Amino acid sequence: MAYLFDNKFMKAKSIFQKKASVDPLYALGLGAMGFIKAIMTYHETDMDAAMNALTTAYTVAKTQIENTTFKKPFKDTVSQYFTTLLSTNSTGLPANPPPMAMPSSSGGVSSPDAFIPNGVLRAHVVKAECCLLIGILQMTQESVVGYLKCGLNIRRAYNSYSIVWQEYKRMGQEYTKYMDCDTISGIQFGIGAVHLILSSMPPKILKIFSILGWKSDKQLGFALLKLCLEGRGIRAPLASLTLLAYYSILTSFTPQLYSKELMSPAIECLLDAQTHHPNSCFFLFFAARIARIARNLPLSTQSFTFAAESSRGEWIEVAMKQNADYEIGFNLALQLDWKGSASYFEQLSRENYWSPAFSKYFVGACYEMIGQRSEAILAFAEVPDLAKDGAKKKTSYIDTYVSKKVEFFQKSGYQDMDLILPALEILLVMNAFGYLEVESLEICLETVQSTLEKIYEREKAEYTIRLRELVPTVNPPNYYDHRAILLLTKAAILNSLGRHEETIVHLNWILDHKNRVENENWVIPFTYWESGVSSWGMGNYKKSRKLWQLAMTSSKYDFEYRMAVRLSLALGKCDEMGISQIDDDQIKGPTTNGRKRMPILSA
Repeated sequence: MAYLFDNKFMKAKSIFQKKASVDPLYALGLGAMGFIKAIMTYHETDMDAAMNALTTAYTVAKTQIENTTFKKPFKDTVSQYFTTLLSTNSTGLPANPPPMAMPSSSGGVSSPDAFIPNGVLRAHVVKAECCLLIGILQMTQESVVGYLKCGLNIRRAYNSYSIVWQEYKRMGQEYTKYMDCDTISGIQFGIGAVHLILSSMPPKILKIFSILGWKSDKQLGFALLKLCLEGRGIRAPLASLTLLAYYSILTSFTPQLYSKELMSPAIECLLDAQTHHPNSCFFLFFAARIARIARNLPLSTQSFTFAAESSRGEWIEVAMKQNADYEIGFNLALQLDWKGSASYFEQLSRENYWSPAFSKYFVGACYEMIGQRSEAILAFAEVPDLAKDGAKKKTSYIDTYVSKKVEFFQKSGYQDMDLILPALEILLVMNAFGYLEVESLEICLETVQSTLEKIYEREKAEYTIRLRELVPTVNPPNYYDHRAILLLTKAAILNSLGRHEETIVHLNWILDHKNRVENENWVIPFTYWESGVSSWGMGNYKKSRKLWQLAMTSSKYDFEYRMAVRLSLALGKCDEMGISQIDDDQIKGPTTNGRKRMPILSA
């Protein structure tokens, strides 16, 4: 593990391979390496390789458990079953059993035979950790099936962790005599990670877990991961990565709510990690993400570059380089350096990184922003074929989105491109305007306003035809989708500038005309989200909660699962602040109960 976090990946891999076929912990090390690579590339081949390695480690651990002759006394098994069944503990962990009685003849030490052997406990932890990592990989698929599979694996992980937790509590203060420190850190890391993951899941998925009788406890997750860090076991750097990833998710999905609050603990966690692994490419990568949250884009780009260079010549070189290139290209877009950003995404498209279709689409979007229409159209024309790549098992949500956008452009023969700002639309969807400096936000605001004026001029010209010509062949102007996206973009920019009151008229226009927005089905739930941000900025937190709950009622739209996570985190923040949930009747308003008209008076 020390080699793994000091960028000596091949040495780490060779050590893990020596005993991977017989020792669950070594097999888990190989699986963890595959997991890290898959999480960075999102490539199907890497995903499958990681799943296979983790499944192998799971099998090795399960075999070790089954081959052990130790059996818990029947009395203890029945007692644990009923204790857990009758417990009101909402964390899902077994209720704390009393420590084993310590006979005086043994000097206060219980017989080792009274507990499950340490090797078996360690195998249970490895088995649980394999399920946990597989679940995280499934969660990144951002689909209903992916979340359900993730939930089932996390449940399996928790069952194994609970067995070890039960023994740990039974051992009482003497636990160090029967359980090694790395097994203990494994429990702390695993249960802590599970609770943090569950706390960021969409409410629809969490309802399934509530039916099973348990729910997440974010504070318990933080406490256990910090204990794992303080113990400095082999999972301490993994605990650092988990905390940094969690901070990164909260501040990237909902920067409006969490950036200020989490900046300090994120920096503290990063400094602690870099004290022990100063050159780790993983912690350099997270340093870059934190710098972006702080709106220090030059420092962020520099750290991404260092992260890529530190892994040069190693097993993870290509994955880290492509990941860093993607982030640097995105940083350049945040600095409005569209030409520089286009060059990075052009390279990523050629290298088949993540979604070549998205990379090529963003190339076209960047060219459009600098007025190179011909180059933009040529790039857009390649998107549909890239999205239908036969090598992929299924089309991703991002490929579906960019394909629909290009189809929308082609309907008008690219004649409506003057009324569209595709690159700013991507920043809107990614909730990225909060990373821009004030000067860049002002430039974007002027660009959006200029494009809105072009829509007005186009509408005016088309209505003029209808004043002069009877039954014209030209259809009436219909630019509701174009205007709605631009007004939503404008509102997001104004919110990032802290000018929340100015967003009201624009957001109300979108919601007043929501039935006319036909092609861009994601606009309305995103408008509810942005309306909640405006209310939050004006101090009306209850209104924000109502609007975010209203957004949760939408379904089957582009980026639905990204928005579901964003809304889940926002509603979690409301819960922390004591802003209670609003009943469905209050959100949806009064009902006619099937009648055609509302009653004039209500009882």
